[in-house]
Amino acid sequence: MATTVSLPRSLDTLPHHHHRHLHRATHCKSNRKHAYPFVIFPKSARYTLTLCSSTSPPSPSPTPPPAPPLENPLPSSPFLSNQDLASLQNLQNFMYFQKLKSGSLLIRVMKEHEMDMTVGLLSESFAESMLLPAVYVTFLGFLVKQYLIERRALMPHTATLIGFFKGDGEKGDEGEVELAGTVEVSFDKLGANASPPTPTPPKNSPYICNMTVNKPLRRKGIGWHLLKASEELISQMSSSGVVYLHCRMIDAAPLNMYTKAGYSIVETDSILILLTLQRRKHLMCKQLPVLNSPSESSVLDPIENQS
Repeated sequence: MATTVSLPRSLDTLPHHHHRHLHRATHCKSNRKHAYPFVIFPKSARYTLTLCSSTSPPSPSPTPPPAPPLENPLPSSPFLSNQDLASLQNLQNFMYFQKLKSGSLLIRVMKEHEMDMTVGLLSESFAESMLLPAVYVTFLGFLVKQYLIERRALMPHTATLIGFFKGDGEKGDEGEVELAGTVEVSFDKLGANASPPTPTPPKNSPYICNMTVNKPLRRKGIGWHLLKASEELISQMSSSGVVYLHCRMIDAAPLNMYTKAGYSIVETDSILILLTLQRRKHLMCKQLPVLNSPSESSVLDPIENQS
């Protein structure tokens, strides 16, 4: 399941400007499935996830005492306001943990050293949706990486989330940690994509796109929880309660999931869009509910096994 891809304009000339579930990668396989030293899944509480690092924190200065160092800090700039810095810290701390029937899912903001494996996931999914041969994946990977670098520089007005799935394993053994999926969220006009797909969503409203689930991990509810994590983060980061996304008309399963999640169609591409070698898309929106507590979005949904 995937939402509409929002990538550089140079990809617009290629057919089928969207993607679906990802086939297992070959050139990035070693980066996607192994025991990640920085991912420790909590055993019970959802927000007790621990991050560890092999790098020792810098020694504190005598005067004044420094703030606790961030692990793998998010990008910052001397031009960021205090509010932006607080938003960056919020992104750094964001964690969404969900226990699934066959394992556990952890979703958080992508770190810089995780960009390459995210690029591999997105570029193969994008190539698959356009029915392109594997030889184009490397070229697409170059464009996707440039896009992710540009989007990361716009934080905290946008963020790329990635999910890790840890299976329960057999006979009680520890399961492996796999990169399960990714999704991109923009929170306001400053984080809006310069060339959004049609029908065009309001630039000042939160927008969800580039949702991809690794093919071997489909039908575990991962797509649903990528959506729920995005909505939860939007509720924390944006004053707007209305969120938008795109869905291709031919993608019946994602459309069904979005509808069950409370999204409704507000506009549909004209049939003339087919002349540009693109699929027709629905623009969908949802009024987000006010969450009284973070745990409200952690409840398993009955459509878990459909996404």
